[in-house]
Amino acid sequence: MSLTQVLKKLRNEFLRKVKYRHYQIGKNFHSGIRVRIWGKQKIVIGENFYIGRDSFIESDAVIGDNVIMANRTAIVGRYDHHYQQIGMPIRLASQIRDHDYNWHGLNSLTVIEDDVWIGYGSVIMSGVTIKTGSIIAAGSVVTKDVESYSIYAGVPAKKVKDRFNSQQELQQHLTALKKSSKY
Repeated sequence: MSLTQVLKKLRNEFLRKVKYRHYQIGKNFHSGIRVRIWGKQKIVIGENFYIGRDSFIESDAVIGDNVIMANRTAIVGRYDHHYQQIGMPIRLASQIRDHDYNWHGLNSLTVIEDDVWIGYGSVIMSGVTIKTGSIIAAGSVVTKDVESYSIYAGVPAKKVKDRFNSQQELQQHLTALKKSSKY
C-alpha cells in the first residue's frame, strides 16, 4: 500500500470515527474533499460507501451498503426554512438547524437502499426512497421514490429504463451476488 493510500485511509477513518462520530457510519467509508454531512436527528450509512468531492448530506438519511454518490451530489431538505412564517423574510425565518424549529421536515427521512449509484451533480430531495440497485443519472433532481433496479434521469427525475435488459439478467445478477457473499 502506497503512502498516499495509507493517508487516505487514515483521513477517512478520522472522518468516520471523530468528525462524524455522532452518526452511524459503516466500514470502508470514503469521502472526497469538501464534503459536509449533517442530519438533525440521524445519519446512518452502511459499508463500502463513497461520497465524492464537494457533496453534501444535509438531511436525515439512512443509506445502505455499496452506495456511490458522485462528485457534487446532494441530499437536501424540502423544508429547511419556514418560508410561510408570517411577517418574516425567508432569509430571517426559522430554519431546520435551529434548536426550536417546529415546522415541516422534522420527520422527513431520506432512504437510499443498497447498491445505488447517484450520478454527478444530482440532487435528492428529503423524504424520498431510492430502492436497491438503482441509478440516478447525472444532473437529475429526485423528488419522488425510485423503483428497484431502474435508471432515473431528468428534472424532476423520471424512470427512463430498467438497469438490466431483462428479468433473466436481473436474476443472474442477484444469484451471483448471493454466491459471492458481497451482498
